[in-house]
Amino acid sequence: MENFVQALTQFEQRFPTEDACRAYLARLRWPTGFRCPQCKTNGSWTTTRNLMMCRSCGHQASVTAGTIFHRTRIPLQDWFRAIWWMTDQKHRLSALGLQRLLGLGSYRTAWLWLQKLRRAMIRPSYDRLGGQVEVDRTYLGAVDSRGGRRKLGDKILVAIAAQIDGKGIGRIHLRRIPAASASPLVAFVEQAVKPGSVVITDGCDVHTGLTQKGFNYRPRVINAGGKPSPIILPRVYRVASLFKRWLISTHQGALSREQLDTYLEEFSFLFNRRTSKYRWKQFSRLMAQAVSIEPVQFPKLIAGSS
Repeated sequence: MENFVQALTQFEQRFPTEDACRAYLARLRWPTGFRCPQCKTNGSWTTTRNLMMCRSCGHQASVTAGTIFHRTRIPLQDWFRAIWWMTDQKHRLSALGLQRLLGLGSYRTAWLWLQKLRRAMIRPSYDRLGGQVEVDRTYLGAVDSRGGRRKLGDKILVAIAAQIDGKGIGRIHLRRIPAASASPLVAFVEQAVKPGSVVITDGCDVHTGLTQKGFNYRPRVINAGGKPSPIILPRVYRVASLFKRWLISTHQGALSREQLDTYLEEFSFLFNRRTSKYRWKQFSRLMAQAVSIEPVQFPKLIAGSS
């Protein structure tokens, strides 16, 4: 029945109290029942402080400990609402928008929340693309360096892999790379694409090492007429265009070079789930990743490291 949780009213009915939120987190963390992190035995009871106490050794554990919700002073219901809104495909969520939606006291709190949630979108070992995959790179230039926060700095190189799905685009992967040389691009393809897949590029020499790595390399060489990239690699070009448009519209007023990696992960997470029939699946996936990553201190969030 949870797949039919689509509207906000249904979502609020699903999580009407803090206890309902804690119970959901407990099922995500311990799907077969509580397992003591200290003595590794099963069985617990809940204390008056909402802690899980091990029936065997008496160790007390919080359902939020070791997750992005660690030591939060703001209700879990607000966290759940933020994740629900962040998985909305139609309305991109900015820090200012989140602050207004939840009535948070400061912009900084909303910004920190979004940074934590974007980190949760990063899968350490994400599923690699397969079949036929277009691969290329694009440059992100400085947005505006005068009188505002909308600045990314000098040109940044981003590698893009887009899976071919008929005439459309399947799943994608994006990553910042240090240079347009062979080594970073081949390393990106190795991480983003399954061996044996057909990798289609623009024929640039930097891609020639792909064959040695077990990929079926098919360059589309630009002829003397100089075919534009929308014709040579239409899916990669489309993804690059959508990402740049999304970056400006979603993060207006707060474009950070240091946070670009989280922007890339957020865009990929949402794009790869754009055709999902059930909003709930997107929410539950992000929730599952949110309880599986370690909390991060403020300086590391500011630095944009993962």
